[in-house]
Amino acid sequence: MSLLIILHIFFVSFLDKPEKSAPQLSPRAVEQRAKWHIPTDQMDYPVSPLYLNNLRKMGVRVLHKSRWFNGATVEMDDATAAKVKNLGFVTAVEMTREESGSSYSLHKRAVSRHQSPITNHPAQLNVRYTDQQLALYNLTPLHNLGYEGQGILMAVCDGGFHHADTMSCFRQEQKLGHLDFTADQYDFYDSGISGVHGTECLTTISGIQDGYYGAATKANYYLMRSEEYNTESPKEMDNLVAALEKADSLGVNVFSVSLGYAQFDNPLWNIDKQKDLDGKKTRVSRAATIAARKGMLVCVAAGNEGDGAWRTISAPCDADSILTVGAVDTDSVAADFSSYGPTSNGRIKPEVCAVGKQAVLIHPYNSAIVRSNGTSFATPLLAGMAASLWSALPDKSAMQIRDLIIRSAHLYPGYDPNNQMGYGIPDAWKAYTMGSKDSENLTPALSPSEGVKLLQDGQIYILRGGKRYDLLGRPR
Repeated sequence: MSLLIILHIFFVSFLDKPEKSAPQLSPRAVEQRAKWHIPTDQMDYPVSPLYLNNLRKMGVRVLHKSRWFNGATVEMDDATAAKVKNLGFVTAVEMTREESGSSYSLHKRAVSRHQSPITNHPAQLNVRYTDQQLALYNLTPLHNLGYEGQGILMAVCDGGFHHADTMSCFRQEQKLGHLDFTADQYDFYDSGISGVHGTECLTTISGIQDGYYGAATKANYYLMRSEEYNTESPKEMDNLVAALEKADSLGVNVFSVSLGYAQFDNPLWNIDKQKDLDGKKTRVSRAATIAARKGMLVCVAAGNEGDGAWRTISAPCDADSILTVGAVDTDSVAADFSSYGPTSNGRIKPEVCAVGKQAVLIHPYNSAIVRSNGTSFATPLLAGMAASLWSALPDKSAMQIRDLIIRSAHLYPGYDPNNQMGYGIPDAWKAYTMGSKDSENLTPALSPSEGVKLLQDGQIYILRGGKRYDLLGRPR
């Protein structure tokens, strides 16, 4: 007769870091920390190898470590967990996923809405269907000057990157690697089971093909998987913590994640939106804030619950010093599904918006240009804009780039920021001019034959032939 032992996932917190060792930072990360005068602290030093080895000797499987929270995500049974809890160097043992053998989770967050193909493509090869979503936040002038994210390192963190290694719209040399922080056994690229959502997000940043152009096509990037397919549990938040820590150690500049957590398979773990979304309760929200303060611009999707029962944002949207991104259409109207703020301690969320209603992307299965809905797509579009802006202003820090993006938005500061659009839709060119040290000598964004740009009542217009047009060429 065999005895069935059920293994669960736990986060084990340690007392201290007794060993002296080098910070876990790449040369790029060290160089950037020095450039922006960000000091090294205890969070940069690794978890004690002695503590980890002691756990392994007890039969504990270490899945990943957290230097920021001085702990580790581990797999063990309940009996072993009780023993671990009594170790002198352990301060807490918290279950983050229970292995009950349940089927696909009913609590998976909606990451995107209905997709629809764009008809008559590619009959008009001179048409770029992405022009409207790039023009909405006035990114095209920066692209025309050649600023498209070069020198910027991005990370796209998601749940599935099916075909991201084979699609012709990507230049594979810009992908510096992929990292998997999940317990899923599915192949990172070849399994359709874990989905195409991450690949779709990546197309909005890096995709180029007839009729399509991404927001930061010259940025290098890492792909990271933190979302697990079958369950919804706090472990996935710790997976995302591990991804953020790794991105920090690699020297990533812009981190884009279109995931959010609020309700779980075990309701005892559910987040209380009245108290827990203050940026200080969950590890993942605290990690997003830490990442921001260590020099990374973290962009997080606000969520698609605005027209549902939950209605509000989820973790890690509530983090401080990041950009939570809501969705609008190309007419600057907020999408009804875009989740609302504020945080539970009253901070404005989202901070900004980008196109997420009828956003244009490339489908990974057939490379068709399609439209889709979701703050999931607004977020990489905004992250791509930030990368292109940062490539134009390479001496700015992450917090300075974030500040410029917010201050360039159309509802900032006196135009009534609100809890669905935040400070509104940023203007990349305006952010660039504000951030440039010598704004009088900037290269014009438009040639005289194209018209003259005009900022009036917080809106950007083009004057051409004595008439006023919006950025999409419509008379105003």
